[in-house]
Amino acid sequence: MQAFIPFITSFLLVVGLVPLMRYVALKVSFVDRPTVRKIHAHPIPLMGGIAIYLGCLTALWLFDGFSNRFITLLTGGTALLIIGLVDDWYKTQGREFPVWPRLLVYIAASAVPIWQGIQIEGISKVGGSGMYIFPVGLSVLATMAWVFGIMNMINFIDGVDGLASGIVTISAGTLLVAALLVGEEGSAVMAAIVVGASLAFLLFNFYPARIFMGDAGAVFLGYVLAVLAIDGTLKQATFVSIAVPVLAMGVPILDTVIVFGRRLLSGKGLHRADKLHTHHTLMKWGLSQTQTVSFLYLIGALFSLLSIIIVLTST
Repeated sequence: MQAFIPFITSFLLVVGLVPLMRYVALKVSFVDRPTVRKIHAHPIPLMGGIAIYLGCLTALWLFDGFSNRFITLLTGGTALLIIGLVDDWYKTQGREFPVWPRLLVYIAASAVPIWQGIQIEGISKVGGSGMYIFPVGLSVLATMAWVFGIMNMINFIDGVDGLASGIVTISAGTLLVAALLVGEEGSAVMAAIVVGASLAFLLFNFYPARIFMGDAGAVFLGYVLAVLAIDGTLKQATFVSIAVPVLAMGVPILDTVIVFGRRLLSGKGLHRADKLHTHHTLMKWGLSQTQTVSFLYLIGALFSLLSIIIVLTST
């Protein structure tokens, strides 16, 4: 019950906001137009990220107040939403937004959790006899690398209808269960809110999608997941605390490793968009969008189940 009310609140907020954002996007032609690299055949409204952002932040404020979690998402998340919307607007014009402004905002947003005391603090010693506390510099670097990596990974997999929103639902659901099992009440509330928001958006985003979250929504959701993982399990990096979020986000992490490996082997820039992602490969093998997404949901669910088993066996 503790997590259900935040869940249903964010769910209803996003369900109510998405049709409004879709209407506005169509009115102002803020739409994702088909290109050679993209698989949709018709322009799709591209302002779903605003609905996700408003749903998550409103619900978190209602149930967590002005906590360090809320301030982190309000500050870093707002910056990411704005730069994401600018990037999405460039796409509506058939243009590419320069990478450097995005990179600078991503780096700055990755540092915001540290300002609020949400960071990876150390790692357990061999044999479990105490903790090795990271020096300040290493703690900052580890935290920023995790946040920067996860928010980009969620953005990378947002290439098929319903994939990113579905994987985020599974990942946040896993972190919700883990938080409840270990008694992290604040993290459980935040996780429930993310599950509600992403699941609500999935209703409109599953094939055939009626709206996209865009870079604004994908990067924001990745940011929320990364912060949630640190706040809930990664503060002290024991085997369990590392394994749970890594497995919970196994699909985007594995996809990124595969794609970066292929790009390095082919001599392409790591940031260049292409069709080397796992979902593209599965569709080349003959799977439909629905089959591709369902298969990756299954993989994500298996990773998540394994992470929950690890938590249960360690408590």
